[in-house]
Amino acid sequence: MALATSAMAASPTLIETVKDWDAFRLADGKSRTCYMRSAPVASEPAGARRGEISLFITHRTGDKTRNEVSVLAGYTYKPASPVTVTIGKSKFKLFSDGDTAWVETPKDEAALVGAMRIGSQLTVTGTSSRGTKTTDRYSLSGFSGALKAINKACGIK
Repeated sequence: MALATSAMAASPTLIETVKDWDAFRLADGKSRTCYMRSAPVASEPAGARRGEISLFITHRTGDKTRNEVSVLAGYTYKPASPVTVTIGKSKFKLFSDGDTAWVETPKDEAALVGAMRIGSQLTVTGTSSRGTKTTDRYSLSGFSGALKAINKACGIK
């Protein structure tokens, strides 16, 4: 939650929009935060009351964080409930806290980002604190281009 929230707290500068992804940069002194976000193309169940739903990839130069994947659900996740990301036949488990879910290890993040580069669609499933199971589908069209934009903005090779 800290990364999605901190990335949105300051005034970001839109670097580029690449198909279904927006790339942003924030400067705070010598450190920079560069992130990309996308909204789902479909969410189920239809009509569920939810806030903002987004998928983020974030770099922070200050603490050398790269490719941090986070999901903002638009509701509070059920405590200790798993969140699953599926791309084709690949599945990744995330942990949740409040309204956000993250990948547990940098190794798993690298694998997930690698799958996102070659995939066409990503699905996130989770369960709200009220027990509602949700499914959000994201397009990966433009993912690689937006990732290149945030890599350049944060000086990552």
